[in-house]
Amino acid sequence: MKIQGWMFVWLSVFVLAMAGVYGVWSKEAAGTTALFMAFGLCLMIGFYLTFTASRVDAGAQDNKEADVADDAGEIGFFSPHSWQPLALGVGGALAFLGVAVGWWLLYFAAPIILIGLFGWVFEYYHGENRTQ
Repeated sequence: MKIQGWMFVWLSVFVLAMAGVYGVWSKEAAGTTALFMAFGLCLMIGFYLTFTASRVDAGAQDNKEADVADDAGEIGFFSPHSWQPLALGVGGALAFLGVAVGWWLLYFAAPIILIGLFGWVFEYYHGENRTQ
């Protein structure tokens, strides 16, 4: 995790330099502001990763002698049979379509999003999967 943190810190230094160069050459406020904001975001992520890396055990990516297989293992639990992402995708598509077509479409998108969201959060609290 230290490697990723330092990568973001160095990326923020690069983005800061490019923001200065872009601001001087272009004299354009919007792009310069966006680059300075990107600098801040990179710096925040880099600080978080380096701060967290000092408090957790060193991972395989921090060891120069490590193999790829040293970082293998369980990544997390992913529901293999859930229909809830489909509901969230349809609701999100309708919501973004509502921005382009008309805000009235959000009245149809919001219930679909809420049903998908509540279903995804609580899908292991009821039914046949309640014991997992």
